[in-house]
Amino acid sequence: MADTAEMGELTPRQRDVLDTALRLLVEEGDSLTMAAVARRASCSKETLYKWFGDRDGLLTATVQWQASKVRVVPVDQKKLDLVSLTESLEGYARDWLKVISSDTSVALNRVAIGHAGSGKDNLGAIVLDNGRFALAKRLKPVLDAGKRSGHLVFEDAETAFRTFFGLVARDVQIRLLLGDWPGLTEAAIESDAIRATQQFLALYGARKDQQVQ
Repeated sequence: MADTAEMGELTPRQRDVLDTALRLLVEEGDSLTMAAVARRASCSKETLYKWFGDRDGLLTATVQWQASKVRVVPVDQKKLDLVSLTESLEGYARDWLKVISSDTSVALNRVAIGHAGSGKDNLGAIVLDNGRFALAKRLKPVLDAGKRSGHLVFEDAETAFRTFFGLVARDVQIRLLLGDWPGLTEAAIESDAIRATQQFLALYGARKDQQVQ
């Protein structure tokens, strides 16, 4: 199955099927089967196997489809200004908070945690590879562009990403997984995205004497 960067190549019908699989994960969790998805999506199991391979392939595609909703605003990789960098970081934070607080993401992560180390399937690794790790891979070019343009100062992009991710996430995900609602309204998400970005820039933003002339 294609990675998150290629999710736009899915047909509308395939997207509908993946949305169906995500809804079933919310409703059934561990009980998700190819037969159940085929029945709910009104398609054949043969079609699912053709499109996604086995159950792990379907789960991978659903995670990728969900993760693709966290967008990275394109920036000028050669010459990036601070306004564009800030907008890209805020947009990423906003999308991530919207996605992670959705019923589908909460259900998907709960199932993945329940399966971790159990030998049932590879869902834990699938969620990590196509969720957190893939999202890091997509944002790091923006961070690197910010460094090249003289707006950010850091030695390691992974460390910088983890700091930004932590500032955005705080305790939100663990509270959601434990059934608490941290008040993520549209207004709260917007405020949190701006706050996290400003905190990140305060930590990694270049001082005037460090900026590229």
